[in-house]
Amino acid sequence: MRNQKVLLLVEIAIFAALGFVLDFVAFKMPQGGSVSLVMIPIVLMAFRRGTLAGVITGLLVGLLQIVSGLISVAPLSFSFVVMQVILDYLIAYGVVGFAGILRNQYFKYAQQNNRGKIISIIVGAVLIGSLLRYVTHVITGILFFGMYVEEGANLFIYSSIYNATYMIPVFLLTAVTCSLLFLAASRLLRPQKA
Repeated sequence: MRNQKVLLLVEIAIFAALGFVLDFVAFKMPQGGSVSLVMIPIVLMAFRRGTLAGVITGLLVGLLQIVSGLISVAPLSFSFVVMQVILDYLIAYGVVGFAGILRNQYFKYAQQNNRGKIISIIVGAVLIGSLLRYVTHVITGILFFGMYVEEGANLFIYSSIYNATYMIPVFLLTAVTCSLLFLAASRLLRPQKA
């Protein structure tokens, strides 16, 4: 039992490090956000080990970005910056792990070898993680990045559109890549017994 827990922690650390590295291959937006492959290891861990493992992996990805200093912060007071960093990095990447809530349905359809249902479950799971991350970024945009909005403009609309410009491509890229990866190498989703 102890070996299983150690193996799980090692896998979470490896997948979080992989997510951190994959975020370097990215198209960066001027006020934060990027189109990258960062969500793939988080979704993979959520399917491999469950929602909690996916959430922890996402939290670690965000933490790695924070401690490395590779973050975009609004020019605000220290307490606001701390809140923004927690929302924009820890929570935003952590909620991607909720893609794992469709894990059992994936395995059900994988057992039946129903490729159409498998792809729809993967896309649905990535959509859940992407939407939760998107909502978090929109909230952060509204709370902390209002100085970039022209006077009189609607902050909610601005934040929604700005964050959609990178989150829609991130969703599509992650959904396609995970679908191809999970179909081609389904063994990645089944942890080995220690």
